[in-house]
Amino acid sequence: MKSYKTVDREASGEFTEKRSRFIGYVCPVTTADEANAFIAKIKQKHWDARHNVYAYILRNDNIKRYSDDGEPQGTAGMPVLEVLEKNGVCDVCVVVTRYFGGILLGTGGLVRAYTQGAKLGLEAGGIVEMQPSSELEIECEYTLYGKLSAVIQNLSGEITDTQFTDKTKIRFLIASENEETVRKALFEASNGKITAEKLGEGYKKKNL
Repeated sequence: MKSYKTVDREASGEFTEKRSRFIGYVCPVTTADEANAFIAKIKQKHWDARHNVYAYILRNDNIKRYSDDGEPQGTAGMPVLEVLEKNGVCDVCVVVTRYFGGILLGTGGLVRAYTQGAKLGLEAGGIVEMQPSSELEIECEYTLYGKLSAVIQNLSGEITDTQFTDKTKIRFLIASENEETVRKALFEASNGKITAEKLGEGYKKKNL
């Protein structure tokens, strides 16, 4: 498993250029079906727009797709795709909607505008690094909850679930490279009473 960059959430940003309104939408996706569903949603929302240009990159098989959606070839979809490539993100879909304002922008103007729309979308979505991680769980007395949860968080662990019954269960994600460190820290903080159980592997977000 390798780390990769993507966006944190679905979001949008917009600006106006020579009376044309550009809205950059972004959404994290993992499959072509998810990307196409997002594109369809934006097209339905902005059915009256002149253009809904899109581009997406998927981590699996490094799939890349884009569309100029009626703009001159090479002036819209490719610039949006290049923004994704230059930012090194994947599992991301961007749609830039344009409401034509009556003034032609020219080839260079279109490239700059769609580039800006894509950048605004990415900024709004927030680029994050997905780090390979281990999902661990510990069970402890309630009196140790505060101390052990602090140990986890101090080592950049992400607590995903806590259950309070006769015992307290804490489930958390930790970067794979820090797994042994957190195991040792929890063992020592509990005076040898706590051993973390590994539930699986996945990814955790790191804000950039």
